[in-house]
Amino acid sequence: MTVQGFHLTLSRMTAMDVTASTLDGLTASLSEGFYTTFSTLSGGTRVLGLTAHLKRLYEPAQNLGLHPSVDSKKLREYIAELTRQSLPNESRLRLILTKDTGDVYIGVQPFVPTPETVYRDGVHVITREMARHDPRIKGTDFIAQSAEQRKLVKDDIYEILLVRHGKILEGMTSNFYAINGKTLITAQKGILLGVTRRAVLHLARGQGMSIEYRSPHVDEKFNEAFLTSSSRGVVPIVKIDGKPVGQGSPGVWTNTLSLAYQAYVQERSEAII
Repeated sequence: MTVQGFHLTLSRMTAMDVTASTLDGLTASLSEGFYTTFSTLSGGTRVLGLTAHLKRLYEPAQNLGLHPSVDSKKLREYIAELTRQSLPNESRLRLILTKDTGDVYIGVQPFVPTPETVYRDGVHVITREMARHDPRIKGTDFIAQSAEQRKLVKDDIYEILLVRHGKILEGMTSNFYAINGKTLITAQKGILLGVTRRAVLHLARGQGMSIEYRSPHVDEKFNEAFLTSSSRGVVPIVKIDGKPVGQGSPGVWTNTLSLAYQAYVQERSEAII
């Protein structure tokens, strides 16, 4: 899969000489900064939570007194231009704002939908004792920090759950949730507050579920578990560290939330420009 990289200013969008085959590879080639990743919808014209994704870049930059090379309005125009070039495919994009200079970059590649078997059969995940340095900021330093751990995501291992003192915080590239009865359990502190997470919590309440904000213990028994991310939606977890979750198959509540989220995405995604 090809990755294209672009350096952005208010006056132009300049293509980079990219040798990386992944968005992580592109990110690693740039100086440290903030980033956010998402996929387009509706023929490259819409994104769920785009305003929130842009906020992930510009708020930390503002707090550091940085002056980004491109403002959010112009950035939206560049995103729209690139997604039009990517048609008929939807696009997966990463926005990066560097800490040293305030330069803004876009990495773009064709979006590859998650296989239906993932939602039908669920996935296996493993845990590792690890946490983000600053969980409220999506910093590119975490990609470098977790590079060795990311190599474990292969074969039947779909994701790595970050654990601190025996308690599950989040996934390396996702948020984590457990379900017992009608209660959804998810960490609130020490995690990155994902765009999809906010939508799923809203949908869970709408389905009559209660929310328990805490980091579940890695040895705790759950009826169901799942992860969420912007590009994958709601993904059932059927095994953690080789141990079955519940009945070892996607549960009723997880499937209900997955369907509700799919409808939400179609209704609530926002136009890029």
